[in-house]
Amino acid sequence: MLLKVEGLVVKYGHIEALHGIDIHVDEGEIVTILGANGAGKSTTLLTISGLLRPASGAIFFGDIPIHKLPAHDIVKLGIAQVPEGRRLFGTLTVRENLLLGAITQKNKSKVLDMEQRIYKLFPILEERRSQLAGTLSGGEQQMLAIGRALMSNPKLLLLDEPSLGLAPLLVKNIFQTIKEINSEGVTVLIVEQNARVALSIAHRGYVMETGRIVLADRAESLLNNPDVKKAYLGGK
Repeated sequence: MLLKVEGLVVKYGHIEALHGIDIHVDEGEIVTILGANGAGKSTTLLTISGLLRPASGAIFFGDIPIHKLPAHDIVKLGIAQVPEGRRLFGTLTVRENLLLGAITQKNKSKVLDMEQRIYKLFPILEERRSQLAGTLSGGEQQMLAIGRALMSNPKLLLLDEPSLGLAPLLVKNIFQTIKEINSEGVTVLIVEQNARVALSIAHRGYVMETGRIVLADRAESLLNNPDVKKAYLGGK
């Protein structure tokens, strides 16, 4: 088991956002967390990556407890996050943004190899490598955000709403690339409102409502679940 979240409780001040959730991700899997806005999906990812501190519960990456570690140490262990809304440095170039993702990497030749791998994955980024990130289209920015996270050579990639604000064709392309990244050995945990596209590439999924996991199953079963269809797939 690569990631294990046990009894995770997270609070914002006195308000409890996560009420003791349990999830796990096995090595090589794509797992998705589905749910409406405010369900606690992003809070879950932010806590795994060390940007929020749990009130109680535990998070294990392999055998290592990470719930008390600072975010930069969690990145060094092999977890990288693509945040909701991309959060790029708009006044830096594409290449400068990518290199920031490799800040924990000491081996320069490995960094250059990883950069070439990103360009192979997203050829448009190589074309635009000297362009300011803020001038890219939404789809190109999402590619850059994923590329930046991959520059740390993660074992586990966390993606927060990768389809947000993108046209359907671009969404399809981005998710196809996520599948490709997974086939190259990176385990993936996706938080996504677009349930249909997320479940189409995932092995398993969790459904979250108001800070609780209410359903966990194989992706295929969730796609065919009447309650999931009604709530997240437009009833079809």
